[in-house]
This record gives sequence, structure tokens and C-alpha cells, in this order.
Amino acid sequence: MSTKHTGGFSEHERAAMQERAAELKKEANRGRGNKKAAEELDVLSKIAEMADSDRAVAERIHAIVTTTAPELSPKLWYGQPAYARKGKVVCFFRSGQVDKERYSTFGFTTEAGLDDEGGLWPTSYAVTELSDEAEETITALVKKAAC
Repeated sequence: MSTKHTGGFSEHERAAMQERAAELKKEANRGRGNKKAAEELDVLSKIAEMADSDRAVAERIHAIVTTTAPELSPKLWYGQPAYARKGKVVCFFRSGQVDKERYSTFGFTTEAGLDDEGGLWPTSYAVTELSDEAEETITALVKKAAC
């Protein structure tokens, strides 16, 4: 049985990289005036394509982030919704179904600056649904990340 060397990336990872390359190309071809609106439309379109359970969570997270931190700009990042400050992603949502995982993820990059004094802090959360408590936690984290 022969195997084809693919550089170590799975088919899913290669597809995500191709999506990211297409996003970057799209960004380069957009005019400055409508870029922010077009990027939010891309995010909303991506959310609309998700399966019902992921879509409900992604819509709620989008509302929380854009309301709590309007200075963060929605954009696609590796084909998934993300929110950036000055072009650098601060937080993101990963669809579990798109990633072929059993749960979705809401996470933060190092741009979020969530560093805690204890030397240990979470950078991502598994999300299957959003309770009131989960929404409060996300809201507090987004506020801190956006500072």
C-alpha cells in the first residue's frame, strides 16, 4: 500500500489554508471604503451556512462580541468567524461540525491579553450551547480582551 506524502497536513487542514488564502486575496481586492461592511457580511454569511446548533451559538456569540466590543471588527479567519483589533484577531469561533469535532470552540489569541496573575488562564472554551452563565462569562472575557 503506498501513501502519498502531503507535507503533514490533513485534507481538512489544507482546505482551511486554501480558504484563508482566498480570504486574503479577497481582502486585497476590496476597496478601503466598504471593507469593514464586506467583512462583516462574510462573517454573517459563514454563520448562516452552519448547521442549526452551531449557527445558534455563533449568532449569539457574534451579537455578544459586536455589542460588548464594537471596536473589534468581524472578519473571517481560516474560514471561520473572528473579531480583530487593527487587523489582528483577538477572538474567534470555530464550528465543531465544520472542524469535524464533537463541540465548537470560542477562543482568544495572544492579542487578547487575557494573561492572569496566576500564570494559568484559559484561551479557548468548548461550546455546545450558551446558558445565561456562559453568556456572562463570554461577555466578561470579551470586555477584558478588547481593552
